[in-house]
Amino acid sequence: MSSRSHFEKLRGAKSPAAGIVSVVFFLYCAIALYLIPMLAMNSFKTKSDLINNTLGIIKTFTLDNYKTLLFEDHFMRYFFNSVVLTTASLASLLFISSLCAYGLSRYHFKGRKFLRIYFLLGMMFPIQLGILPIFIIIRNLHLTNNFLGMILIYTANMSLAVFIFSNFFRALPTALYESAVLEGAGEFTIFVRIMVPISKPVFATVGILNFVTIWNDFYMPLVFLTKKEVRTLTLGIYSYMNNFLANWHLVFAAVTLALIPVLIMFFAFSKFMITGLTAGALKE
Repeated sequence: MSSRSHFEKLRGAKSPAAGIVSVVFFLYCAIALYLIPMLAMNSFKTKSDLINNTLGIIKTFTLDNYKTLLFEDHFMRYFFNSVVLTTASLASLLFISSLCAYGLSRYHFKGRKFLRIYFLLGMMFPIQLGILPIFIIIRNLHLTNNFLGMILIYTANMSLAVFIFSNFFRALPTALYESAVLEGAGEFTIFVRIMVPISKPVFATVGILNFVTIWNDFYMPLVFLTKKEVRTLTLGIYSYMNNFLANWHLVFAAVTLALIPVLIMFFAFSKFMITGLTAGALKE
């Protein structure tokens, strides 16, 4: 029996554990599909309607919650801060991690194995464990309450990105590189004009994963962005949560607005997710 037919036979057989996992995922998706529309619907309710009819359909439709957020409060400032911080951090992370992964996967040099293990170890420990030395470094650089300090922190947290990029670059045929060298292309030209265009699924995958992480991050902005003018969206929502009973109609509207960019990113690039995550996993 060939390895391919054996694999197809194993794939066709479903174990009880696989059935349980499928049921759990189905229930999770069902709950998520229920909560997201419920969240959006509650954002259009009045405060009294929310109190008396939290789980029911809208009785009194209103746009006052969104008007308060967009025109009377500082919500748009928080939203703009999150957009700027996430975009800049993501661009820096993708550029540096892809370059680093390309070097680790395509070149042989002393200390290469140590660096690969170093990045793998970085995936085992959350960045929050090093908050004290990170805070001391950022403070000594005078980058607290500064987006540049946050960009440096998010860029440094690139272990997962390097891991995904390395698997993809390692699986690329060397003929691509050799042909470019024969044509007289330099190293950076090869990377930008050949490797990056054929790596779009991986860039999309790493981009989505890190976009959600940075956009929804609460802990790091709470520590390093203490001034009101540099607050991110998560800190703005948290300010409403401090007096939840008085502002919970605004909380639903704020969370709904914060969820929109994440949904847009997912639906726009989800077709690349499976391709990007599995790229380089198998070899013919």
